Amino acid sequence: MTGENDKPPLMSSPVAAGFPSPAEQYVESPLDLNELLVHRPAATFFVRAAGDSMTGAGIRSGDILVVDRSLHAGEGSIVIACVDNEFTVKFLRTDGEQWYLEAANRKYKPITFSEGMELKIFGVVTAVIHQFVKINSGKGNQK
Repeated sequence: MTGENDKPPLMSSPVAAGFPSPAEQYVESPLDLNELLVHRPAATFFVRAAGDSMTGAGIRSGDILVVDRSLHAGEGSIVIACVDNEFTVKFLRTDGEQWYLEAANRKYKPITFSEGMELKIFGVVTAVIHQFVKINSGKGNQK
């Protein structure tokens, strides 16, 4: 069981992208990432992204996506979809008549649907966790 002291603290002020203010170095409260990112635990899952089709949306290969199955996927939602039994993460789009999936990288064409193709939406991506430094079990930084 984890307690409040097991959670990293959240600084009470946002960090400026310039020079830090020494007067603002006090801590507000511990931060629980589940509390921050998971609003419906029973409907939420995590999945690791692979590939570069969503880099324009800030999703890189290796990132962890927070996905909520209870949310309605609408125009412009980033979704986890299954197209003919293959999973993908893309923007859900419509042209007013037909739904399609769009990458956030121009080198990928939209996925359109013809008769016989199957599309299942598994959830809406609500957050992305991107690590800059990967730490291997306290043994230092990995390259």
